[in-house]
Amino acid sequence: MPNMSMNKTPVKEQDPNVRNKNFLEVNLGYTDEEAREEAARCLNCKNPLCMEGCPVSVPIPAFIQKVREGDNAGAYATISTANALPAVCGRVCPQESQCEGRCVRGKKGEPVGIGRLERYVADWAIKNGTKGADLAPANGKRVAVIGSGPSGLTCAGELAKKGYDVTIFEAFHVAGGVLSYGIPEFRLPKSIVEKEVSNLEKMGVKIELNVVVGKTVTIDELLEEEGFDAVFIGSGAGLPQFLKIPGEGLVGVFSANEYLTRINLMKAYLPDNPTPIYKSEKVVVVGGGNVAMDAARSSKRMGADVHIVYRRGEEELPARKEEVHHAKEEGIVFDLLCNPVKINGDEKGRVKSVTCIRMELGEPDEKGRRRPVPIEGSEFDIEADTVIVSIGTSPNPLIRTTTEGLEANKYGCITTAEDGSTSREGIFCGGDAATGAATVILAMGAGKRAAKSIDEYLSNK
Repeated sequence: MPNMSMNKTPVKEQDPNVRNKNFLEVNLGYTDEEAREEAARCLNCKNPLCMEGCPVSVPIPAFIQKVREGDNAGAYATISTANALPAVCGRVCPQESQCEGRCVRGKKGEPVGIGRLERYVADWAIKNGTKGADLAPANGKRVAVIGSGPSGLTCAGELAKKGYDVTIFEAFHVAGGVLSYGIPEFRLPKSIVEKEVSNLEKMGVKIELNVVVGKTVTIDELLEEEGFDAVFIGSGAGLPQFLKIPGEGLVGVFSANEYLTRINLMKAYLPDNPTPIYKSEKVVVVGGGNVAMDAARSSKRMGADVHIVYRRGEEELPARKEEVHHAKEEGIVFDLLCNPVKINGDEKGRVKSVTCIRMELGEPDEKGRRRPVPIEGSEFDIEADTVIVSIGTSPNPLIRTTTEGLEANKYGCITTAEDGSTSREGIFCGGDAATGAATVILAMGAGKRAAKSIDEYLSNK
Protein backbone atom coordinates (compact mmCIF):
# COMPACT_ATOMS: atom_id res chain seq x y z
CA MET A 1 0.00 0.00 0.00
CA PRO A 2 1.27 3.48 -0.79
CA ASN A 3 2.12 5.78 2.09
CA MET A 4 -0.21 8.75 1.68
CA SER A 5 1.27 10.81 4.49
CA MET A 6 1.38 14.50 3.60
CA ASN A 7 4.81 14.89 5.21
CA LYS A 8 8.23 13.41 4.52
CA THR A 9 9.47 10.71 6.84
CA PRO A 10 11.56 12.69 9.34
CA VAL A 11 15.34 12.29 9.32
CA LYS A 12 17.34 12.44 12.54
CA GLU A 13 19.78 15.31 13.05
CA GLN A 14 22.34 16.30 15.65
CA ASP A 15 21.01 18.70 18.28
CA PRO A 16 21.84 22.29 17.19
CA ASN A 17 23.59 23.16 20.45
CA VAL A 18 25.78 20.10 20.14
CA ARG A 19 26.57 20.19 16.43
CA ASN A 20 27.56 23.87 16.42
CA LYS A 21 30.62 22.81 18.40
CA ASN A 22 31.73 19.91 16.17
CA PHE A 23 32.30 19.12 12.50
CA LEU A 24 30.38 15.84 12.44
CA GLU A 25 27.61 15.45 9.89
CA VAL A 26 24.38 17.23 10.84
CA ASN A 27 21.97 14.94 9.01
CA LEU A 28 22.17 11.33 10.24
CA GLY A 29 20.35 9.71 7.31
CA TYR A 30 17.52 7.17 7.05
CA THR A 31 17.41 3.72 8.59
CA ASP A 32 16.27 0.82 6.36
CA GLU A 33 12.76 1.05 7.77
CA GLU A 34 12.56 4.84 7.37
CA ALA A 35 13.80 4.63 3.76
CA ARG A 36 11.18 2.05 2.79
CA GLU A 37 8.51 4.12 4.52
CA GLU A 38 9.50 7.23 2.54
CA ALA A 39 9.85 5.27 -0.71
CA ALA A 40 6.24 4.15 -0.30
CA ARG A 41 5.16 7.79 -0.66
CA CYS A 42 6.25 7.76 -4.33
CA LEU A 43 3.29 7.32 -6.71
CA ASN A 44 5.54 5.95 -9.50
CA CYS A 45 3.97 8.41 -11.96
CA LYS A 46 3.66 7.38 -15.62
CA ASN A 47 4.93 10.84 -16.52
CA PRO A 48 7.64 11.43 -13.86
CA LEU A 49 8.04 15.20 -13.68
CA CYS A 50 10.75 14.71 -11.05
CA MET A 51 13.10 13.41 -13.75
CA GLU A 52 12.58 16.57 -15.80
CA GLY A 53 13.96 18.53 -12.84
CA CYS A 54 17.11 16.41 -12.53
CA PRO A 55 20.13 17.81 -14.45
CA VAL A 56 21.63 14.30 -14.81
CA SER A 57 18.30 12.50 -15.50
CA VAL A 58 18.42 9.93 -12.70
CA PRO A 59 15.60 7.33 -13.19
CA ILE A 60 13.99 8.48 -9.96
CA PRO A 61 10.76 6.44 -9.77
CA ALA A 62 12.63 3.29 -10.80
CA PHE A 63 15.26 3.53 -8.08
CA ILE A 64 12.69 4.50 -5.43
CA GLN A 65 10.60 1.46 -6.37
CA LYS A 66 13.67 -0.72 -5.77
CA VAL A 67 14.09 0.85 -2.31
CA ARG A 68 10.45 0.16 -1.56
CA GLU A 69 10.99 -3.50 -2.48
CA GLY A 70 14.10 -3.70 -0.28
CA ASP A 71 16.39 -4.12 -3.31
CA ASN A 72 19.07 -1.58 -2.42
CA ALA A 73 21.62 -3.12 -4.77
CA GLY A 74 19.17 -2.74 -7.63
CA ALA A 75 18.43 0.84 -6.57
CA TYR A 76 22.15 1.70 -6.63
CA ALA A 77 22.62 0.07 -10.03
CA THR A 78 19.70 2.11 -11.34
CA ILE A 79 21.07 5.40 -9.99
CA SER A 80 24.57 4.57 -11.30
CA THR A 81 23.34 4.47 -14.88
CA ALA A 82 22.93 8.26 -14.67
CA ASN A 83 24.83 9.62 -11.66
CA ALA A 84 28.52 9.09 -10.89
CA LEU A 85 28.33 10.80 -7.45
CA PRO A 86 25.07 9.77 -5.73
CA ALA A 87 26.40 10.02 -2.15
CA VAL A 88 27.42 13.61 -2.89
CA CYS A 89 24.20 14.59 -4.66
CA GLY A 90 22.05 13.09 -1.92
CA ARG A 91 23.66 15.54 0.49
CA VAL A 92 24.28 18.81 -1.34
CA CYS A 93 21.88 19.03 -4.30
CA PRO A 94 19.13 21.67 -4.08
CA GLN A 95 16.41 19.05 -4.56
CA GLU A 96 13.75 21.50 -3.44
CA SER A 97 14.19 23.50 -6.65
CA GLN A 98 14.87 20.54 -8.94
CA CYS A 99 13.52 16.97 -8.68
CA GLU A 100 11.49 17.47 -5.50
CA GLY A 101 10.28 20.82 -6.80
CA ARG A 102 8.49 18.92 -9.61
CA CYS A 103 7.11 16.06 -7.47
CA VAL A 104 3.31 15.84 -7.65
CA ARG A 105 3.14 14.93 -3.96
CA GLY A 106 4.38 18.44 -3.27
CA LYS A 107 1.14 19.97 -4.56
CA LYS A 108 -0.84 18.95 -1.47
CA GLY A 109 1.91 18.38 1.05
CA GLU A 110 5.63 17.73 1.08
CA PRO A 111 7.30 16.12 -1.94
CA VAL A 112 8.90 12.70 -1.73
CA GLY A 113 12.32 12.91 -0.03
CA ILE A 114 14.22 12.04 -3.21
CA GLY A 115 17.53 13.44 -1.97
CA ARG A 116 17.29 11.60 1.34
CA LEU A 117 16.57 8.34 -0.50
CA GLU A 118 19.44 8.85 -2.94
CA ARG A 119 21.81 9.41 -0.03
CA TYR A 120 20.45 6.32 1.74
CA VAL A 121 21.05 4.12 -1.30
CA ALA A 122 24.54 5.50 -1.95
CA ASP A 123 25.58 5.12 1.69
CA TRP A 124 24.23 1.56 1.72
CA ALA A 125 26.27 0.80 -1.41
CA ILE A 126 29.44 2.26 0.13
CA LYS A 127 28.95 0.19 3.27
CA ASN A 128 28.24 -2.99 1.33
CA GLY A 129 30.71 -2.56 -1.53
CA THR A 130 28.09 -2.78 -4.25
CA LYS A 131 29.27 -2.74 -7.86
CA GLY A 132 28.30 0.24 -10.02
CA ALA A 133 27.71 0.52 -13.74
CA ASP A 134 29.27 -1.86 -16.27
CA LEU A 135 32.15 -0.67 -18.46
CA ALA A 136 32.44 -0.93 -22.24
CA PRO A 137 35.61 -2.52 -23.70
CA ALA A 138 38.60 -0.17 -24.02
CA ASN A 139 38.50 1.76 -27.31
CA GLY A 140 42.12 2.97 -27.31
CA LYS A 141 41.29 6.69 -27.19
CA ARG A 142 42.59 9.04 -24.50
CA VAL A 143 40.86 12.02 -22.88
CA ALA A 144 42.39 14.53 -20.45
CA VAL A 145 40.09 16.06 -17.83
CA ILE A 146 41.26 19.26 -16.12
CA GLY A 147 39.93 19.53 -12.58
CA SER A 148 38.52 16.88 -10.24
CA GLY A 149 35.45 18.77 -9.12
CA PRO A 150 31.89 17.63 -9.85
CA SER A 151 31.95 18.37 -13.60
CA GLY A 152 35.36 16.76 -14.09
CA LEU A 153 34.56 13.66 -12.05
CA THR A 154 31.25 13.21 -13.85
CA CYS A 155 32.76 13.64 -17.31
CA ALA A 156 35.56 11.21 -16.43
CA GLY A 157 33.11 8.62 -15.11
CA GLU A 158 30.85 8.82 -18.15
CA LEU A 159 33.80 8.45 -20.54
CA ALA A 160 35.29 5.56 -18.56
CA LYS A 161 31.99 3.70 -18.85
CA LYS A 162 32.24 4.13 -22.63
CA GLY A 163 35.72 2.59 -22.76
CA TYR A 164 37.93 5.71 -22.86
CA ASP A 165 41.33 5.97 -21.21
CA VAL A 166 40.80 8.99 -18.95
CA THR A 167 43.32 10.98 -16.91
CA ILE A 168 42.26 13.74 -14.52
CA PHE A 169 44.74 16.55 -13.80
CA GLU A 170 44.13 18.22 -10.43
CA ALA A 171 45.95 21.32 -9.16
CA PHE A 172 45.53 20.53 -5.47
CA HIS A 173 47.14 17.69 -3.52
CA VAL A 174 43.74 16.07 -2.96
CA ALA A 175 41.08 15.16 -5.53
CA GLY A 176 37.50 16.40 -5.32
CA GLY A 177 37.70 20.08 -6.22
CA VAL A 178 35.06 22.15 -4.46
CA LEU A 179 33.70 18.95 -2.88
CA SER A 180 36.96 18.74 -0.92
CA TYR A 181 37.99 22.36 -0.37
CA GLY A 182 34.66 24.17 -0.37
CA ILE A 183 31.94 22.14 1.36
CA PRO A 184 32.42 21.56 5.10
CA GLU A 185 32.70 18.17 6.74
CA PHE A 186 29.38 18.60 8.57
CA ARG A 187 27.56 18.82 5.24
CA LEU A 188 29.71 16.49 3.13
CA PRO A 189 32.16 14.19 4.94
CA LYS A 190 35.43 13.95 3.06
CA SER A 191 35.37 10.16 3.48
CA ILE A 192 32.35 10.20 1.15
CA VAL A 193 34.23 12.24 -1.46
CA GLU A 194 37.23 9.93 -1.17
CA LYS A 195 34.99 6.90 -1.71
CA GLU A 196 33.35 8.40 -4.79
CA VAL A 197 36.78 9.25 -6.22
CA SER A 198 37.98 5.72 -5.40
CA ASN A 199 35.01 4.29 -7.32
CA LEU A 200 36.16 6.20 -10.41
CA GLU A 201 39.70 4.91 -10.01
CA LYS A 202 38.31 1.37 -9.88
CA MET A 203 36.73 2.14 -13.25
CA GLY A 204 40.21 2.85 -14.61
CA VAL A 205 40.28 6.66 -14.30
CA LYS A 206 43.79 7.91 -13.49
CA ILE A 207 44.27 11.00 -11.32
CA GLU A 208 47.42 13.13 -11.36
CA LEU A 209 47.61 15.56 -8.44
CA ASN A 210 49.61 18.80 -8.04
CA VAL A 211 49.36 19.54 -11.77
CA VAL A 212 48.50 23.17 -12.52
CA VAL A 213 47.39 23.17 -16.15
CA GLY A 214 48.68 26.36 -17.72
CA LYS A 215 51.86 26.22 -15.62
CA THR A 216 52.94 22.59 -15.16
CA VAL A 217 51.64 21.66 -18.60
CA THR A 218 49.48 23.43 -21.20
CA ILE A 219 46.43 22.13 -23.00
CA ASP A 220 48.28 22.31 -26.30
CA GLU A 221 51.03 20.10 -24.85
CA LEU A 222 48.43 17.59 -23.67
CA LEU A 223 47.01 17.39 -27.20
CA GLU A 224 50.18 17.66 -29.25
CA GLU A 225 52.84 16.03 -27.09
CA GLU A 226 51.09 13.85 -24.51
CA GLY A 227 48.89 12.11 -27.06
CA PHE A 228 45.43 12.94 -25.74
CA ASP A 229 42.64 12.92 -28.31
CA ALA A 230 40.40 15.44 -26.50
CA VAL A 231 40.40 17.66 -23.41
CA PHE A 232 37.61 18.56 -21.01
CA ILE A 233 38.04 21.69 -18.89
CA GLY A 234 36.27 21.43 -15.54
CA SER A 235 38.50 23.73 -13.53
CA GLY A 236 35.69 25.53 -11.71
CA ALA A 237 35.47 29.14 -10.58
CA GLY A 238 37.82 29.60 -7.66
CA LEU A 239 38.88 33.23 -8.09
CA PRO A 240 37.19 35.23 -5.30
CA GLN A 241 35.52 38.60 -5.71
CA PHE A 242 35.87 41.32 -3.09
CA LEU A 243 33.78 44.26 -1.90
CA LYS A 244 36.12 47.05 -3.03
CA ILE A 245 35.52 49.03 0.16
CA PRO A 246 38.05 50.65 2.54
CA GLY A 247 39.72 48.24 4.95
CA GLU A 248 39.80 45.05 2.87
CA GLY A 249 43.57 44.91 3.28
CA LEU A 250 43.40 44.62 7.07
CA VAL A 251 44.56 41.54 8.95
CA GLY A 252 41.54 39.31 9.53
CA VAL A 253 39.85 39.76 6.13
CA PHE A 254 39.43 36.50 4.19
CA SER A 255 37.75 35.37 1.04
CA ALA A 256 35.33 32.54 1.80
CA ASN A 257 37.38 30.33 -0.53
CA GLU A 258 40.56 30.79 1.49
CA TYR A 259 38.82 30.37 4.82
CA LEU A 260 36.97 27.21 3.78
CA THR A 261 40.06 25.73 2.10
CA ARG A 262 41.99 26.08 5.35
CA ILE A 263 39.10 24.51 7.27
CA ASN A 264 38.12 21.72 4.89
CA LEU A 265 41.12 20.72 2.84
CA MET A 266 43.82 21.53 5.39
CA LYS A 267 41.82 20.40 8.48
CA ALA A 268 42.38 23.60 10.48
CA TYR A 269 39.45 22.64 12.74
CA LEU A 270 41.46 19.78 14.28
CA PRO A 271 43.10 20.97 17.53
CA ASP A 272 46.47 19.32 16.79
CA ASN A 273 46.63 20.32 13.11
CA PRO A 274 49.48 22.68 12.13
CA THR A 275 47.41 24.54 9.51
CA PRO A 276 47.39 28.26 10.45
CA ILE A 277 44.04 29.97 10.78
CA TYR A 278 42.91 33.14 12.49
CA LYS A 279 41.40 32.33 15.91
CA SER A 280 38.32 34.54 15.75
CA GLU A 281 35.96 35.68 18.48
CA LYS A 282 33.58 37.81 16.41
CA VAL A 283 33.04 37.08 12.71
CA VAL A 284 31.10 38.96 10.06
CA VAL A 285 30.31 36.95 6.91
CA VAL A 286 29.25 39.09 3.94
CA GLY A 287 26.91 37.30 1.50
CA GLY A 288 23.79 35.16 1.45
CA GLY A 289 24.57 32.09 -0.62
CA ASN A 290 25.40 28.52 0.36
CA VAL A 291 29.12 29.38 0.56
CA ALA A 292 28.34 32.17 3.02
CA MET A 293 26.33 29.71 5.14
CA ASP A 294 29.22 27.24 5.03
CA ALA A 295 31.71 29.90 6.13
CA ALA A 296 29.42 31.18 8.90
CA ARG A 297 28.62 27.72 10.25
CA SER A 298 32.30 26.73 10.13
CA SER A 299 33.24 29.91 12.04
CA LYS A 300 30.61 29.09 14.66
CA ARG A 301 32.16 25.66 15.12
CA MET A 302 35.55 27.30 15.54
CA GLY A 303 34.13 29.10 18.59
CA ALA A 304 33.16 32.52 17.20
CA ASP A 305 30.10 34.72 17.58
CA VAL A 306 28.92 35.01 13.96
CA HIS A 307 26.85 37.56 12.02
CA ILE A 308 25.76 37.15 8.39
CA VAL A 309 25.36 40.49 6.60
CA TYR A 310 23.24 40.41 3.42
CA ARG A 311 21.96 43.38 1.46
CA ARG A 312 18.55 41.90 0.64
CA GLY A 313 15.81 40.29 2.77
CA GLU A 314 15.26 36.70 3.87
CA GLU A 315 13.06 35.82 0.91
CA GLU A 316 15.87 36.84 -1.44
CA LEU A 317 18.58 34.79 0.27
CA PRO A 318 20.09 32.59 -2.50
CA ALA A 319 21.15 29.86 -0.05
CA ARG A 320 19.08 26.71 0.35
CA LYS A 321 16.31 27.13 2.91
CA GLU A 322 17.64 24.08 4.75
CA GLU A 323 21.04 25.73 5.16
CA VAL A 324 19.49 28.99 6.41
CA HIS A 325 17.33 27.01 8.84
CA HIS A 326 20.33 25.09 10.15
CA ALA A 327 22.39 28.28 10.52
CA LYS A 328 19.65 29.95 12.57
CA GLU A 329 19.27 26.86 14.76
CA GLU A 330 23.01 26.95 15.43
CA GLY A 331 22.87 30.50 16.78
CA ILE A 332 24.08 32.54 13.81
CA VAL A 333 22.70 36.11 13.65
CA PHE A 334 21.31 37.37 10.33
CA ASP A 335 21.67 41.11 9.68
CA LEU A 336 19.47 41.39 6.60
CA LEU A 337 18.86 44.46 4.43
CA CYS A 338 22.33 45.64 5.41
CA ASN A 339 25.46 46.27 3.37
CA PRO A 340 29.06 46.84 4.54
CA VAL A 341 30.60 50.14 3.48
CA LYS A 342 33.86 50.10 5.46
CA ILE A 343 36.01 47.70 7.48
CA ASN A 344 37.59 49.47 10.44
CA GLY A 345 40.96 48.55 11.94
CA ASP A 346 42.88 49.07 15.14
CA GLU A 347 46.33 50.63 15.58
CA LYS A 348 47.98 47.30 14.66
CA GLY A 349 46.15 47.00 11.33
CA ARG A 350 43.71 44.30 12.45
CA VAL A 351 39.95 44.23 11.94
CA LYS A 352 38.06 45.98 14.74
CA SER A 353 34.54 46.46 13.33
CA VAL A 354 32.46 46.66 10.17
CA THR A 355 30.44 49.76 9.29
CA CYS A 356 27.18 48.82 7.56
CA ILE A 357 24.32 50.81 6.09
CA ARG A 358 20.71 49.70 6.16
CA MET A 359 19.00 48.98 2.84
CA GLU A 360 15.52 48.88 1.38
CA LEU A 361 14.37 47.04 -1.73
CA GLY A 362 13.71 49.21 -4.76
CA GLU A 363 12.96 48.38 -8.38
CA PRO A 364 13.90 44.97 -9.88
CA ASP A 365 17.35 44.63 -11.45
CA GLU A 366 18.16 42.93 -14.79
CA LYS A 367 17.68 39.50 -13.16
CA GLY A 368 14.27 40.41 -11.80
CA ARG A 369 15.42 40.81 -8.20
CA ARG A 370 14.49 44.01 -6.39
CA ARG A 371 17.55 46.21 -6.23
CA PRO A 372 18.75 47.10 -2.71
CA VAL A 373 18.94 50.85 -2.11
CA PRO A 374 20.87 52.37 0.84
CA ILE A 375 18.96 54.37 3.46
CA GLU A 376 20.83 57.61 3.99
CA GLY A 377 22.05 58.22 7.53
CA SER A 378 21.41 54.64 8.73
CA GLU A 379 25.04 53.56 9.23
CA PHE A 380 25.93 51.40 12.24
CA ASP A 381 28.91 49.30 13.36
CA ILE A 382 29.20 45.57 14.05
CA GLU A 383 32.12 44.62 16.28
CA ALA A 384 34.34 42.02 14.59
CA ASP A 385 37.89 40.70 14.48
CA THR A 386 37.32 38.71 11.26
CA VAL A 387 35.48 39.46 8.01
CA ILE A 388 34.79 36.68 5.50
CA VAL A 389 33.74 37.89 2.05
CA SER A 390 31.42 35.55 0.16
CA ILE A 391 29.96 37.54 -2.73
CA GLY A 392 30.87 35.26 -5.63
CA THR A 393 33.76 33.83 -7.61
CA SER A 394 34.92 33.71 -11.21
CA PRO A 395 37.11 31.31 -13.23
CA ASN A 396 40.88 31.58 -12.87
CA PRO A 397 42.21 33.11 -16.15
CA LEU A 398 45.27 30.82 -16.25
CA ILE A 399 43.86 28.19 -18.63
CA ARG A 400 42.19 30.51 -21.11
CA THR A 401 45.22 32.82 -21.27
CA THR A 402 47.63 29.95 -21.97
CA THR A 403 45.48 28.27 -24.63
CA GLU A 404 45.51 29.99 -28.00
CA GLY A 405 42.13 30.46 -29.67
CA LEU A 406 40.07 29.61 -26.59
CA GLU A 407 37.32 32.22 -26.41
CA ALA A 408 35.82 33.58 -23.17
CA ASN A 409 33.09 36.05 -22.28
CA LYS A 410 33.49 39.35 -20.43
CA TYR A 411 33.19 37.53 -17.07
CA GLY A 412 36.14 35.28 -17.85
CA CYS A 413 34.01 32.19 -18.43
CA ILE A 414 35.07 29.95 -21.31
CA THR A 415 32.55 30.24 -24.14
CA THR A 416 30.78 26.96 -24.90
CA ALA A 417 27.95 25.64 -27.02
CA GLU A 418 25.09 23.74 -25.39
CA ASP A 419 26.99 20.47 -25.88
CA GLY A 420 30.10 21.77 -24.11
CA SER A 421 32.23 22.30 -27.22
CA THR A 422 34.46 25.40 -27.30
CA SER A 423 36.03 27.58 -30.01
CA ARG A 424 38.89 25.06 -30.23
CA GLU A 425 38.33 21.70 -31.89
CA GLY A 426 38.84 18.84 -29.45
CA ILE A 427 38.53 21.06 -26.37
CA PHE A 428 35.33 20.92 -24.32
CA CYS A 429 34.33 22.72 -21.13
CA GLY A 430 31.59 22.59 -18.51
CA GLY A 431 30.59 23.53 -14.98
CA ASP A 432 31.62 26.74 -13.25
CA ALA A 433 34.50 27.35 -15.69
CA ALA A 434 31.84 27.93 -18.34
CA THR A 435 28.93 29.34 -16.34
CA GLY A 436 30.48 31.00 -13.33
CA ALA A 437 29.71 29.76 -9.82
CA ALA A 438 26.64 27.49 -9.75
CA THR A 439 25.53 24.27 -8.05
CA VAL A 440 27.25 20.89 -7.86
CA ILE A 441 24.48 19.13 -9.76
CA LEU A 442 24.44 21.67 -12.60
CA ALA A 443 28.19 21.17 -12.98
CA MET A 444 27.62 17.42 -13.06
CA GLY A 445 24.98 17.82 -15.74
CA ALA A 446 27.42 19.85 -17.84
CA GLY A 447 30.11 17.19 -17.39
CA LYS A 448 27.68 14.51 -18.50
CA ARG A 449 26.63 16.43 -21.61
CA ALA A 450 30.25 17.12 -22.50
CA ALA A 451 31.13 13.42 -22.16
CA LYS A 452 28.40 12.60 -24.67
CA SER A 453 29.76 15.26 -27.04
CA ILE A 454 33.34 14.05 -26.66
CA ASP A 455 32.21 10.51 -27.42
CA GLU A 456 30.39 11.68 -30.55
CA TYR A 457 33.36 13.83 -31.60
CA LEU A 458 35.93 11.04 -31.23
CA SER A 459 33.65 8.42 -32.73
CA ASN A 460 33.29 10.51 -35.87
CA LYS A 461 36.89 11.73 -36.01
